Amino acid sequence: MPRLSQWMIRAALLYLLLGFTFGALLLTHKGLPFFRIFWLWGWLPAHIEFLLFGWIVQVTMGVAFWILPRYWEKPHRPKTTYAQLAFMLLNLGIWLVVAGTALRMGRMVAVVGRGVEIAAVISFIWHFWPRIRGAI
Repeated sequence: MPRLSQWMIRAALLYLLLGFTFGALLLTHKGLPFFRIFWLWGWLPAHIEFLLFGWIVQVTMGVAFWILPRYWEKPHRPKTTYAQLAFMLLNLGIWLVVAGTALRMGRMVAVVGRGVEIAAVISFIWHFWPRIRGAI
């Protein structure tokens, strides 16, 4: 497995842990309302962001980088800079959206975070598009 895939999948597992932790806290608070932690519900967008983009998108990108067709000759995965950029942009976008929603830094920060996430997806598509070949 390539090193970048390992990093993507490890990061995805960390986001899964964070998302489940926030989900467990929210569920506990819902079942036991005697806790006076009203600010906890402000972290619901972070819970959703960590699980949808941090876990699902990141693990999909990690497995796709590993499994998509490789070139037959060396190097098998040339120019991995776009995939590395996608990894960095996706994580930056996730934390910007969390900062904009859960940390209440402003709606514009969350919008910029979504834009950075879209740029990450475009960068990843830019990386693997030349590797897709039709049957001749």
